Amino acid sequence: MNPIVPEFTDIENAHQIVQKYAHRTPILTSKSIDEIVGGELHFKCENFQKVGAFKFRGACNAVFSLSADDAQKGVATHSSGNHAAALALAARMRGVAAHIVMPENSPEIKKRAVAEYGANITFCKPTLQARESTLAKVVAETGATEIHPYNNFNVISGQGTAAKELIEDAGEFDIIIVPVGGGGLLSGTAISTKKLLPNCKVIAAEPAGADDAFKSFKSKILVPSENPKTIADGLLTSLGELNFAIILDKVDDIITVSEESIVTAMRIIWERMKIIIEPSSAVPLAAIIEGKIDFKNKKVGIILSGGNLDLGRLPF
Repeated sequence: MNPIVPEFTDIENAHQIVQKYAHRTPILTSKSIDEIVGGELHFKCENFQKVGAFKFRGACNAVFSLSADDAQKGVATHSSGNHAAALALAARMRGVAAHIVMPENSPEIKKRAVAEYGANITFCKPTLQARESTLAKVVAETGATEIHPYNNFNVISGQGTAAKELIEDAGEFDIIIVPVGGGGLLSGTAISTKKLLPNCKVIAAEPAGADDAFKSFKSKILVPSENPKTIADGLLTSLGELNFAIILDKVDDIITVSEESIVTAMRIIWERMKIIIEPSSAVPLAAIIEGKIDFKNKKVGIILSGGNLDLGRLPF
């Protein structure tokens, strides 16, 4: 059975909701970075989004798309990162409960953020099995609607609004490149881009130490992420099935980059653009620095996925 996947009209509908609550983030350029890479780069700064990441778009669309009856019972997810904070804030904005299952070893900064947004947190052992079984228990007890971080129709539709804004605000592109973890941002970006700019290439970049999306894309079989090791902690998850179906249909290529390049790219953005990004956000620029694709004299859009990181653990 083919899964029902979002179309561009679903992203347009999501944008009607998302633009009421989310920031229309700025698009920045850097002459010095352009000179380094020999292309024209435009950075869509989702590090300036609410909760500091693009994840708010998808969470917001998912929460505000619920019927009044379903919303009243609240929403639930398991997440140690940006989706947890995004769902907690979106739920607070709608005035409904958010139930978040978090691994007990989640970064303190992320535990605090989720708590500050008023979510009910249940801690569990840091295994996928523990996360899923704890969430199932919470959903059974509360009747809350589970909102998956990326393998979710409304979440994907919400994430696609970032590329829609990028194209509306900065015009045509030869290439749009985004990082890939679970595939929510990539699949949404691909739907928007292929509708608005059919000739624009959509490329994903992934750490070589967490290359399940690369392997899945090349083999056309969904390969789970096993023992991923990368500084880009936002990209450790396996691709979702819904996301994979869209990626196979609409994405042009997935490339991998080294840890050294991720750190170099992150440092370049901090130093040249004077903005804070997390390692996952640096992965697309790392791909450009490594020269894996011909970016020379091309107009390239990059979505900087977020800016949440522990400043006490900088890699430089």
